[in-house]
Amino acid sequence: MIRYEEIKKKLLDFPKTWLVTGAAGFIGSNLLETLLHLNQKVVGLDNFATGHQHNLDEVKGLVSSEQWSNFRFIKGDIRNSSDCEKALLFDGKEVDYVLHQAALGSVPRSIADPILTNSANITGFLNMLTASKEARVSSFTYAASSSTYGDHPALPKEEENIGNPLSPYAVTKYVNELYAGVFAKTYNFKTIGLRYFNVFGKRQDPNGAYAAVIPKWTSSMINNEELFINGDGETSRDFCFIENTVQMNILAATASDDCKDEVYNVAVGDRTTLNELFDTIKKTLLSNDIAVETKPTYHDFRVGDVRHSQADITKAKNALGYVPEFVISQGIDKAMPWYLTFFK
Repeated sequence: MIRYEEIKKKLLDFPKTWLVTGAAGFIGSNLLETLLHLNQKVVGLDNFATGHQHNLDEVKGLVSSEQWSNFRFIKGDIRNSSDCEKALLFDGKEVDYVLHQAALGSVPRSIADPILTNSANITGFLNMLTASKEARVSSFTYAASSSTYGDHPALPKEEENIGNPLSPYAVTKYVNELYAGVFAKTYNFKTIGLRYFNVFGKRQDPNGAYAAVIPKWTSSMINNEELFINGDGETSRDFCFIENTVQMNILAATASDDCKDEVYNVAVGDRTTLNELFDTIKKTLLSNDIAVETKPTYHDFRVGDVRHSQADITKAKNALGYVPEFVISQGIDKAMPWYLTFFK
């Protein structure tokens, strides 16, 4: 955490201007909250396809009025190049750093509608990348995905070894990395991609067909609703608490040029089975005086899912100074007060 603490102090002393795309979403709103607490100026861009106004309202209530005055929100779509260009300006001046989080996530959604996923994740990405290059921003950090590893069997996952993609979503995220590499070689515009591994935390939407597993299960347990596990429950993931992810975005955005034109894993370097996850959430709820009566129902394995996922985070530690602060149990424990308030 030493480098991260140093960077936060420097940002407090010398504030910068940031663009966060997908600012009304789960990861984007957490980035926004941290940046405003650091007295940064922030432009937020979102079309509310998966983001929510209540996320922005919550952030507003967590920062001072002076900090909130440093935020400019644009309702726009990364599929429109003019919206991308507009978002790169704050009071007529170009932003310093771009944190590109806007995308359509979810493997099942991409299988159901690959064209929509492609338009947001490839056309939208290319629009934002091009606009940022033209604006000569100091850094461009984008949300990549662990889905890029596809069917490569080795564990833990190392950045240099990927397999064949298993879903349209995985294809779009790999194309992002390819475009980023081409822009580095062709235009000398170097970026950093962050391969997220199952990020979770406050403001992650529990509702809808494509909700992430931790908020969805937590909501089901709190409300004694039916809970489904895909497969036998021994599928495993490297769950990464949101504050680890925020740390990596800030480290990447402020990294030196010799660390750019790279992708880095964003995870803890551990893996938890779905059965273990169920038990962890149940125990945390019990410690908050909520007895869980819900029992899991096992379904077939889900199309497009990999069996096991675990990251090697050595590269991020060595190059960027990344030190994950929270393992899964600590993250769930810290997020639980928010879950209890939001889901009851």
